[in-house]
Amino acid sequence: MLVAQLAPARSAAVAHGYWRRLLPLLATLACVTRIPSFTRPLWNPDEGYLAVQARILAHGGTLYETVVDRKPPLVPWLYEGAFALCGSGSLTSVRILAVLAHLLTAALLASLARRRWGDTAGRAAGTLYLLASVGLNPEDAQAAGFEVFMLPCTAAAMWCADRRRFGAAGAAVACAFLTKQTGGAVLLPVLWLCAAHRGRPLRLLAGLALPVLAAAAVTDPARFLFWTVTGSGAYATFTGSELHVLARGLSNTAILAVGCAGLLPPVLRALRTARTGATDLWLWLASSAGAVLVGFHFFGHYYLQLVPPLALLATAALQILPRERLSAAVLTACGSCALFLAWGFLAPRTELTHVQRLAHTVADRTRPGDRVLVWGMHPETYWLSGRAPASRYLTAGLLTNFSGGRDGPQVGEEFAVRGAWTVFRQETAQRPPTLIVDDSRGRPYGPAHTPTLRRLLANGYEESGKVDGAVLYTRVP
Repeated sequence: MLVAQLAPARSAAVAHGYWRRLLPLLATLACVTRIPSFTRPLWNPDEGYLAVQARILAHGGTLYETVVDRKPPLVPWLYEGAFALCGSGSLTSVRILAVLAHLLTAALLASLARRRWGDTAGRAAGTLYLLASVGLNPEDAQAAGFEVFMLPCTAAAMWCADRRRFGAAGAAVACAFLTKQTGGAVLLPVLWLCAAHRGRPLRLLAGLALPVLAAAAVTDPARFLFWTVTGSGAYATFTGSELHVLARGLSNTAILAVGCAGLLPPVLRALRTARTGATDLWLWLASSAGAVLVGFHFFGHYYLQLVPPLALLATAALQILPRERLSAAVLTACGSCALFLAWGFLAPRTELTHVQRLAHTVADRTRPGDRVLVWGMHPETYWLSGRAPASRYLTAGLLTNFSGGRDGPQVGEEFAVRGAWTVFRQETAQRPPTLIVDDSRGRPYGPAHTPTLRRLLANGYEESGKVDGAVLYTRVP
């Protein structure tokens, strides 16, 4: 009897000691792999878009009305909260949150692997994930973007489902979806685990539905549905851009393969020799790959969703391979990680330098209360200049479909989000921008291809300067 009573206490003590040793290691690794993230004010326009959204929301704006995007609300709210606590002049606060998101993902993967294959597997899964998580173009891997905050939600969904906590698993799937729509792909392996463990699907679906319905109610159900689901038809097509999209997809796939050099060989060897028995992990990888394919954009940061299931599959494969394969996998992953960290420190800053010069000029030529229209794909100009946008559409992409990364054929006013130009004309008529910046620089959404913008410039603005190819237009009294 006494032995039976002491066994759980001994088991808890062992688990406590395990995590007390592993978590500092993972935390250190998460910080080291994210050092390049803190070396520049921002990495990509997604960060700039979120920063501008957060400022607008903090000043009384309304998501999906005062400012809009084709994304769910959790990450804009996260930025808003970080700015409220630490100020909006820097992204340091959200970069720290991104480090914590990676650490949480690694810990959840380690816990999953340890439960299935033991202590060594837990350490391997967390370590391999963090080493591979930087294996993309630095502007994709080091930015505090949507996918970074989606990953701990997807990992939490699998962690809960593995422990038959299906209500919590559904809530985690909902959080993944509310971070970015493609996060909902983790529902497939969660459903499989629910069926395999004879769980209650109604509990899973209730856990999924309640957070989504709550977010819709807070933001307005009709607008929430439009901006997160139904309003992206033109964005999702790649007609006329097949070669352009294919080239991007192949290049980012090749980059990820280098970044996952420590993960892929064990998986491929295991596939040739034996089954790993991890059906749910293969479903997770397949559903994540499907999420990368949705919309046919293949941006590098989309590929981050593949890293957690790859890390677990590699860990599973290493359990049936000779022990020395684990050391080889970790060493290879370390070498690949070092390569991508060097890229992060040495990556050119051409576009960032351009935006900083442009923002400085905008700040010099306007007053703090003035509204500005930046016609381009760099919403961070508003954030860096400290000036409010003249429209709820922060880039030309929502008004021309260029935000899909297309190369021309599907770009123009006719491919805009439904009703966007009507709203844009109303906004610019009611409160004309003090300064308009044409930052198209020869791209297919420039004024020459956009009649409404061309008329706006002709009926009240005159050219007043240029900055690195961007043309400035000042309102004529």
